[in-house]
Amino acid sequence: MLSEPTLTSRVEDGRDTPLLVWRADGPLRAVSSAPLGGGIGARHWVLNATVSMSYDRDDPATHLAALAAGLALDGPGVGLLTGVDVAEVVARTDTGVRAWATVGLGTPVLAAAPAPPALAERVGTVNIVVYVPARLADSALVNAVATATEAKAQAITELGLPGTGTPTDAVTVLCPVGGPEAAYGGPRSTWGAPLARAVHAAVLAGGLRAVVPWSEQVSG
Repeated sequence: MLSEPTLTSRVEDGRDTPLLVWRADGPLRAVSSAPLGGGIGARHWVLNATVSMSYDRDDPATHLAALAAGLALDGPGVGLLTGVDVAEVVARTDTGVRAWATVGLGTPVLAAAPAPPALAERVGTVNIVVYVPARLADSALVNAVATATEAKAQAITELGLPGTGTPTDAVTVLCPVGGPEAAYGGPRSTWGAPLARAVHAAVLAGGLRAVVPWSEQVSG
């Protein structure tokens, strides 16, 4: 089981900077696109850390590993970074699936835009963490990432933004290591459907907070 996230902070560049920590009561199966702990494997915790909007370190995995060590997080885990305040995390639940999203939309982009737009100064990142209460096959885990991404893009479209995400979005899906294995994670599957609804609701709610600053930035 994955805990609810705990909000804490660390001192960085002379300032208290927030981070969220999820802990598991045992190893969980996970798939992630995160800089630390990406790929598929057993994971014991998830860390989502706020960083400066001007963050330009070229070793994010090393940075996240140091943050995890400072929190005495044991075993392999997942580390995420974002330019938004992680205290504004939004959580939604649907049929036992729990989704959390920190939503920054300062740089919405269309994934297949013919020419990448110039990046805005205000960096945005959508980080999504999902817990599914049933064991998913490797293929279902990968499919679940696609489903979460589709649900995120749907929410961004409904917010009226010209994008499908931002250049730095990340998704993490976790599930138990035991029990009967679900073969599918698509949006009409047993677990993919509630996952899609939970992620969509979380990103939409979080995006409503981010749209006004983004609009002001564009109009300014």
